[in-house]
Amino acid sequence: MTTNDPPSQTPLRVAVLGAGGTYRTPAAIARACRSLGHTARVIDVLGWVRRLGGWVRPLLIRRVHRFEPDLVLFTVDGVALGLPALTALARRYRTVFWHFDGQRPPTPKAAMMARATGATFTTCLPLVEEFLRVGAAEAHFLPQGVDPEVDCPALRASARYRSEVLFIGSGQYPHRENLLRAVARTAQLQIRGPGWQAARTDLPVAGGKVLGPAFARAVAGAAVVLGANALPEQEFYPASASNRMWKVLGCGGFYLGPWVESIEHFARDGEHCAWYHSIPQAVALVRQYLDDPPGRERIARAGRAHALAHHTYAHRLPLLIAGRGYTIA
Repeated sequence: MTTNDPPSQTPLRVAVLGAGGTYRTPAAIARACRSLGHTARVIDVLGWVRRLGGWVRPLLIRRVHRFEPDLVLFTVDGVALGLPALTALARRYRTVFWHFDGQRPPTPKAAMMARATGATFTTCLPLVEEFLRVGAAEAHFLPQGVDPEVDCPALRASARYRSEVLFIGSGQYPHRENLLRAVARTAQLQIRGPGWQAARTDLPVAGGKVLGPAFARAVAGAAVVLGANALPEQEFYPASASNRMWKVLGCGGFYLGPWVESIEHFARDGEHCAWYHSIPQAVALVRQYLDDPPGRERIARAGRAHALAHHTYAHRLPLLIAGRGYTIA
């Protein structure tokens, strides 16, 4: 057994506290828990507090108590409970915080969650040491993964989703724009995602947020699905795997993303996906793979099979439950 093999575990009751919604990460975590034989419940802390205000917090705490969890797993949206409630839950239950953002240093909300819970897991390897510096009792690296129940190929894609190249991501990060413009000059590009309302008119924005089946249809309609770092410093984060990559691989798309150190631990270039080192190389690889449909389709099939075999949430959760991080060999 390698250090990343899922250890055997007895069934647990796992409460996942964060934001509700079928296509949000807490729901993916709960589905993975159930697939492993655990009992799981998502408690939409963010949604209830937003709708009803702070007075609903004691009711949410009582809901946790009635569930009688063995483990309380927070995402950052669990901060809506407030520090006193977080501290009280940590005294009574085993608590962990799974952090999905690559921003450095950790945001004040993330730092508070790390200090209030028993252990922190982060998808950004360089943040492990930073969470320890801000007071986390322990911190581990744990990337996201594929949710097989949602991240699966679409049966078809309508004409509005047809494109040579697709980028799905938020629009508030100018660092991406030069890459997107360069690709748009050489191929038919569609950009989808939130936050593009203020984008410059030369960017081919085709629509807003796409979730679940809409995400899968957009991927199915594209020959190449592009990855792009949000921030310049992310180009130097080792083993930095965007959640976009996992979703694209799960949906059977051909993924072309930015290379960082150790990224081929997750997916190998030319076998499961393709990696670029610069904007000119990204443009050249777009043209190369647009001209090679059989090679592109072979790589996409292998990428999906590899992700399902090694990189799902069901592969990640046993490590979290055992208090272990993911090891990059």
